[in-house]
Amino acid sequence: MTAVEARKLPIGAAFDRMPFTRRHVLIALALFIAFVIESWEQLALIYVSGDLGGAFGIDEAGIGVVLSAVAFGMIPGVLVWGPVADRIGRKPASFWSLLAYGVIAFASAFSPNMATLVTLRVLSGLALAGIYTITFPYFLELLPTRQRGKAAVYLSIGWPIGMLAAIAASVLLGGLGWHVVVLASAAAGLWAFAIKAWVPESPYWLVARDRQDEARAVLRELGSQDAEARFTIAHERVGNPLDLFRGRLAKITIVMLALNFVFNWGYWGLQTWLPTLLQQKGLSLSASLGFAALSALMMIPGYVSASLLTARFGRKKVFLVFVVAAVLGGLWFATAGSTWQLYAGNFVLSFFSLGAWGVWNTWNGEFYPTALRGTGYSWATASQLVATTVAPSAVGALLAHATGFTTTMLVINAFMVATALLAMPLPETEGRELE
Repeated sequence: MTAVEARKLPIGAAFDRMPFTRRHVLIALALFIAFVIESWEQLALIYVSGDLGGAFGIDEAGIGVVLSAVAFGMIPGVLVWGPVADRIGRKPASFWSLLAYGVIAFASAFSPNMATLVTLRVLSGLALAGIYTITFPYFLELLPTRQRGKAAVYLSIGWPIGMLAAIAASVLLGGLGWHVVVLASAAAGLWAFAIKAWVPESPYWLVARDRQDEARAVLRELGSQDAEARFTIAHERVGNPLDLFRGRLAKITIVMLALNFVFNWGYWGLQTWLPTLLQQKGLSLSASLGFAALSALMMIPGYVSASLLTARFGRKKVFLVFVVAAVLGGLWFATAGSTWQLYAGNFVLSFFSLGAWGVWNTWNGEFYPTALRGTGYSWATASQLVATTVAPSAVGALLAHATGFTTTMLVINAFMVATALLAMPLPETEGRELE
């Protein structure tokens, strides 16, 4: 090695002068589609639930069990896959997770009864949890420091695209039966081979495992000008969940878990019951689907604006402003006295809440060192999924006790207020090297 090649650098420094290249665009496309698939899976059956009930002779409670089964499987799944990704690598975890999900989803399309369907959907959630957990940390670990925030927020646009795809599937395929929608989900599992072909292993992870030559090869491929150095890492114990609650990380972990719960509670509490809430305001079911589609479209400019702003003002300021604006939109929606106010309030809510989600998906993946990033993100995701499971039942209980549209929406909105308060003590990470 020459004197220049022998110098030591923190692995994050190799990304400071790295340009954003065509290879990054290909990586972004591969992981973007993966996030679309994740969104699709969690939403697709919601829009064909009527056919599902008729096929198995089950009522709303039974349908609720089927719809929640994936989330039930994902809760233990994310806690397993995070440490696994920290130990075996981001690339194999992503590949095997998505491929296994496709195989199990295919089998579930031929379920002879509800018990089999629920079991297979729990298992598909267990499998999908891997790619769901690792997509954002994996992407962050391949991006130049300057573009990390902007590009990762754009990745979040995969969520409304998946939502729109699920609505479109209910219109185009729903008449063919619920199992056809599930088969489309299974086919999406083949995207694992695109990830395997286009996305390299994380240099951060390779250095953490002391695979220096492989890390340098990936860095050269990504255009780093510092690819020939010997790289160091900040933390060497890999994937130990107890380390999340030690030292300076303990406070971050506790706040992060609480924020993920309340933020996702607010989102899923609304999304799951939005058609019902809208019908209470006089909209038909078909009009409610159109309303949901328009809301998804409003999410996209929310993400784009957040992406443009976060590089200039930082994660924390943009997140707080967007969450507060979402709260105001929620108040408008809750107290709407006319149809146009209902639409306008929800569009403001969708624009700012999902823009905030785009920032949070990035910010949430930057708190921990490489050796714990997958594990930390898995705990964050588990907290979100607990809220995903609890919120629909809690909001359903509110509606069952005839609390009404406005009161229910105000309760949901209170969780957004809690989100802003919890974000205040978290550290800014914009422009900071990943450890």
